[in-house]
Amino acid sequence: MTEPTRTEASAGAMEVDVELVRQLAGILDATQLTEIEVEEGSRRIRVARKAAPQATPAPVHYAPPPQPAAVHPLGASAPTEIGAPTPAPEANAVRSPMVGTVYLAADPASKPFAAVGERVEAGDTLMIIEAMKVMNPILAPAAGTVTAVMVENGQPVEFDQPLIVVA
Repeated sequence: MTEPTRTEASAGAMEVDVELVRQLAGILDATQLTEIEVEEGSRRIRVARKAAPQATPAPVHYAPPPQPAAVHPLGASAPTEIGAPTPAPEANAVRSPMVGTVYLAADPASKPFAAVGERVEAGDTLMIIEAMKVMNPILAPAAGTVTAVMVENGQPVEFDQPLIVVA
């Protein structure tokens, strides 16, 4: 083994093995570590560098909630094109009481709480809205049959957005 290169800043200062420091710095570069430390007897050498700034994720833009259909001045709905899809019924829609993320089942492997054509009783869980890490059950306000589910699993929802129709 060769004699290590040593430097002294002043008398009595710690001797530094410059070649070892260079090797440790090379290890940092090769492994993407931010620090490394070696200890030999009473001598300890630590080499560290500032971590590269983390890229911040791009903001997520959500589509605005659907707007109500335009109303004709005489009170009837505005005429629509032939073949255009008809808007979903909202008369008996259960609306979101909060902003959050909707989940139609307890977990991805479970069946949905409520599906089109199923009968539900007042107080049955229809779905869950997660808001600020809290799972909030959305309950059926009355007994009836689910005629439409107006949201998708994992979809962000807004306050007062129609979620499900129970007629």
